[in-house]
Amino acid sequence: MSEAESVLSVSGLTLDLVGGHAPQPRLVHDVTFDVPSGGAVALIGESGCGKTMTAMAVLGLLPKGVRAVAGGVLLDGRDLLRCKERELAAVRGRTIGTIFQEPMSSLDPTMTVGDQIAESRRLHLGERRGAARARARELLDRVGIPDAARRLRAYPHELSGGMQQRVMIAAAIACDPRLVIADEPTTALDVTIQAEILGLLRDLQRESGMAVLLVTHDLGVVAEFCEDVVVMYAGHVVERAAVTEVFGTARHPYTRALLRSVPTGRAPRTRLDVIPGRVPPAGAFPSGCRFRPRCEYAADACATTEPAESQEAGHATRCLRVAAGEIELQEAR
Repeated sequence: MSEAESVLSVSGLTLDLVGGHAPQPRLVHDVTFDVPSGGAVALIGESGCGKTMTAMAVLGLLPKGVRAVAGGVLLDGRDLLRCKERELAAVRGRTIGTIFQEPMSSLDPTMTVGDQIAESRRLHLGERRGAARARARELLDRVGIPDAARRLRAYPHELSGGMQQRVMIAAAIACDPRLVIADEPTTALDVTIQAEILGLLRDLQRESGMAVLLVTHDLGVVAEFCEDVVVMYAGHVVERAAVTEVFGTARHPYTRALLRSVPTGRAPRTRLDVIPGRVPPAGAFPSGCRFRPRCEYAADACATTEPAESQEAGHATRCLRVAAGEIELQEAR
């Protein structure tokens, strides 16, 4: 992982489901990673692995019934898990910007896009309406929306999907945040628009030095945009390393299986690799290694011992057989 100064440092984050009568499952357990200043880190894994829940914990937006019971979430050294809601509200939008997955679900249909972008500056920076709208126009220009003065008065439904996503980015960076959390920012966009959005985020990183935490299923986006990767499975981080290492010589069996399942470069009518089974729901995790029922390398010990994280030259893996040197390193694809 990158050794640059960390903007965000998540350490041992553990989230439990509280309330009710059944035994309470541990939704996310012992999640640790850093996001360096000016860097981009990806959280990857199948649906249900805990990626979005981890991001929501950083934002202090955990759903009702979910509580952080251990660990820390340090933003420039300040533990967000110890902050009151009023303090978190001051951080969201000011120090942390967020790009959500579906702009039409996140943008207010009753407000113009200009007012929605300006609102953050008025709330966090105390700007007057005129100054905030002028800055909103500059931001629309900055994210590549043509005729920004006219689009400022548009409502979300009057814009294309690509433009809506650009408005979301403009709103996320309105107060020059230190960190942007992007949850599937290119979902449902065609390849051309996706490339433009990624290029825009990269340009903004270079200009402002902001850090990006990218939550995604798209391994192509990860390879193109990020420097470091955090692979999650069933609430655990199973592998953490630089992008070049993960895509070159992935160590954990789950990461290898994910990479093999990408159809890129396959010949027509070639059978795709799939990972058998599915991610177990919280409360139904298997004993020992959580990936064991789906793992081609599983041994008897994997059923009785929960693997601890091991590290070698900054490459972290949670696998008994990798730690014992019993799985030969090889190219991931």
